[in-house]
Amino acid sequence: MRMMTIRRADERGHANHGWLDTRFTFSFADYYDPKHMGFRSLRVINDDTVGPKGGFDTHPHRDMEIITVVQSGALAHKDSMGNGRIIRPGEVQYMAAGTGVQHSEFNPSATESAHLLQIWIMPDRKGLPPRYAEKSLLGATPGRFHLITSKAGRDGSIAINQDADLFVGDFSAGDQAVHTLRPDRHAWIQIVEGRVTLNGEALAAGDGVAVSGETQLKLAAQEKAKVLLFDLN
Repeated sequence: MRMMTIRRADERGHANHGWLDTRFTFSFADYYDPKHMGFRSLRVINDDTVGPKGGFDTHPHRDMEIITVVQSGALAHKDSMGNGRIIRPGEVQYMAAGTGVQHSEFNPSATESAHLLQIWIMPDRKGLPPRYAEKSLLGATPGRFHLITSKAGRDGSIAINQDADLFVGDFSAGDQAVHTLRPDRHAWIQIVEGRVTLNGEALAAGDGVAVSGETQLKLAAQEKAKVLLFDLN
């Protein structure tokens, strides 16, 4: 059955802790909605704005694939695997928590907020070794989707512990892109910035769409836009 279900930006959960203003696409922390517990293996999309010098103290994770996409500002990452990096716009960070990892994330700026998306994908197996990777989109061709993660790490993407392809696209007004879904595949599309149409449906920043039973996703940008596309089993 063909189905597109839109999750509008203003329908998401919300929490404001002063240093952190966040929107929850799916249930997370104190926000619980049994109708929105995730989609397929996609469990979390948190749209976070971290204030100057704000951040998450060292905390643990297990058995989760964690992806961070920085939209503006910067995020300083440190973890128990020995990684220490500042992630900026155009860079995507991946961490497999596996058997257990601790990390912290801070906005290093004293004046500028950081806007980022924190994404969790459930792994296909538990108890795997922790792992860290990054991928840069700096210099990537605009107006098309670029593969960031995949199960086998194909085409230079980051190999993750789930059959979940994540594509990121930066578009200008008038750009169009088409993504073909193989049989029995599903998609989640998250609009990070701007306005687009997807198969004729108008979408704006913060909107998400669950797609099942479609073979083609046709996107047209109405203005400058950034879009995440998850191709899921």
